[in-house]
Amino acid sequence: MGRKLAAEFFGTFWLVFGGCGSAVLAAGFPQLGIGFVGVSLAFGLTVLTMAYAVGGISGGHFNPAVSLGLAIAGRFEWRELIPYWVVQVVGGLVAATVLYAIASGAPNFAAGGFASNGYGELSPGHYGLMAAFIAEITLTAGFLIVILGSTSKAAPAGFAPIAIGLALTLIHLISIPVTNTSVNPARSTAVAFFATTGATGQLWLFWVAPLIGAALGAVIWKQLLAPGESPGLIGREAELRSTT
Repeated sequence: MGRKLAAEFFGTFWLVFGGCGSAVLAAGFPQLGIGFVGVSLAFGLTVLTMAYAVGGISGGHFNPAVSLGLAIAGRFEWRELIPYWVVQVVGGLVAATVLYAIASGAPNFAAGGFASNGYGELSPGHYGLMAAFIAEITLTAGFLIVILGSTSKAAPAGFAPIAIGLALTLIHLISIPVTNTSVNPARSTAVAFFATTGATGQLWLFWVAPLIGAALGAVIWKQLLAPGESPGLIGREAELRSTT
């Protein structure tokens, strides 16, 4: 269990440091910034690379919503859910701390939003609460369906991290203007505490909506898309194949 938790810690650290780091350090760099497309690709690459690196150890969740969805779908042990959530949040917080230490070394540094998520005035496009809520539920549900489908026995072996990384890239391309894209409560929690915009006051949505979306995606997959999938996938085999 210790190796699994360590893998989840490092995987979530990498996701937050790489994805949010690209937004904080590189997205707005004068004339050379990577913009929304670059940030979207960075998030996808963090998941893809760490899924190959440690996915075989822990299942490569790196996201409390994904862990919940996999448990509902019968791909993950319920008794391991809370320990996974704890190390995912801690890994994200450590990554945000390291990122803040780097970013604050720039002259005239101001944390501002610090890649945090939000709605209303804290949304990049000033989208309201309901739009943000719907977007996060819908995109997280879709993400779980991709994860479950690409890691099923019917899927080609070895390609799941690519599909999942590209799915996360697509999700960011769609929703950065809406919420700055969460679909991951650990990612949202990590940077909210360093933002100076009051992001912690809206953090509840970026737990509630992704968890609802993950549950919805898992139920859709289990009941409609893979009705014959065996519950016997719970255990080591499923963890080795489950990545995000």
